[in-house]
Amino acid sequence: MSVVFYSNNHSVFSLHYHLVMVVKYRRRVINDAVSDRLRNIFAYIGETYKITIESWNHDGDHVHVMFRAEPKSELSKFLNAYKSASSRLIKKEFPEIRRLLWKEMFWSKSYCLLTTGGVTMDVIRSYIESQGEKPSRQE
Repeated sequence: MSVVFYSNNHSVFSLHYHLVMVVKYRRRVINDAVSDRLRNIFAYIGETYKITIESWNHDGDHVHVMFRAEPKSELSKFLNAYKSASSRLIKKEFPEIRRLLWKEMFWSKSYCLLTTGGVTMDVIRSYIESQGEKPSRQE
């Protein structure tokens, strides 16, 4: 697998993340229609934060998203905006979900956000540790 690099005016980057968000109380309310709407909201809000979906999937009580971002993307602000807006819109557009949740929140406060990359941590560590070493001269 080769790493794809992106660039803007001042940097070259490859920032990929794996996000898992869980429905409050682990209620199994995400079906295909709800998942599609959640994905559309994610993509729409993501534009403002320079965040792009690469892969999306769901189970009844959580979603998995692989996305890419830019160095200036404010991930915590994006996640707060997304969770707030999607919670409000999903409960409005799918009123049956509101009855299944005990309180107003759709999402759990917690989430799992992992960085991903094209190489292992050992490769990066080895590369960093080798910097400054002079290659041996072959005569």
